[in-house]
Amino acid sequence: MTTVAMRIRATWLIFGGAALLTCLFAPLIGSTPIHISRVFDRSGAFAENLDAQIFFVARLPRVLSGALVGSALAAAGVVFQALLRNPLATPFTLGVSAGAALGAMLTIALLPSLDSVLGVSAVPLASFTGSLGATAIVYALARSRRHGLSTDVLLLAGVTLNSFFSALILFVQFLADFTQTFRTVRWLMGDLDVSSYAPLVAALPPLVLAFGAFLFLPRALNLLSLGEEGAAARGIDVHRTQRIAFLSASLATGAAVSLGGPVGFIGIVIPHLVRLLVGARHLLVLPASLFGGAAFLVVCDTVARTALAPIELPVGVITAMIGGPFLLWLLIRGR
Repeated sequence: MTTVAMRIRATWLIFGGAALLTCLFAPLIGSTPIHISRVFDRSGAFAENLDAQIFFVARLPRVLSGALVGSALAAAGVVFQALLRNPLATPFTLGVSAGAALGAMLTIALLPSLDSVLGVSAVPLASFTGSLGATAIVYALARSRRHGLSTDVLLLAGVTLNSFFSALILFVQFLADFTQTFRTVRWLMGDLDVSSYAPLVAALPPLVLAFGAFLFLPRALNLLSLGEEGAAARGIDVHRTQRIAFLSASLATGAAVSLGGPVGFIGIVIPHLVRLLVGARHLLVLPASLFGGAAFLVVCDTVARTALAPIELPVGVITAMIGGPFLLWLLIRGR
């Protein structure tokens, strides 16, 4: 077995194992103590087993949603950084998150009585629709028949759209009443208050598509990070790779935001931390970031719901408190 193959296997085992153990033990932690032996006790009825109800109904959906959101945002951050050749790029740079947030805000403020559409919760559905709209606008502006996707136009269009949608979000909040404003502000902080498995099932199809596309990107991203001409000279279809990278990362971002809100810093903190541990090869960075993002957000959410129990903090507050100083440390270290 080659050294590279051994490193790939070790990366999957270590980071994947960490994510799995985190997801298994996080539901056991909370203001109400439960015991794992009673959780899986089959001697009585489920309705009479309080520990099993807390584990499977109250906590496990939230933990799984945190794992999905964290993995999607961290992996999307890796892809966007390689696509734009910018280490400070995040899943929110190109306006996808702002479009998702605007869709959610419009539903909360203007259609407060709308609970679901065709059996799917209205706010996540509107959020995902908004992310698709933002993706389509940015893609249309940056697309060129002769030159593929212009990364400069992509970045400018994304930043401009992000600012424009943020202004519209503020305008919607101004029009909303106090209750709706509080709900929108809480959602914008990032919230993993998922109490059923239905939102997870609704978010799975776009996430599976995005993760499936990520499997074919590592080698191309390695070469794309060196420049378009160098990648093309080594046999990479640059235009096709750019389209797949942008669309798959945007799809993952939209699905993640629709599920947990715009949770910040994961898409920049985890990829940089992973590179410090495993190096710059995307064959290692991408899966390690995916698993690392899942474990990181689950841990942050566990802190958010237990630090000031019975009060639950928005998980975005915890990620910002960790991610902000970490990013400053990276900048100081770079100097």
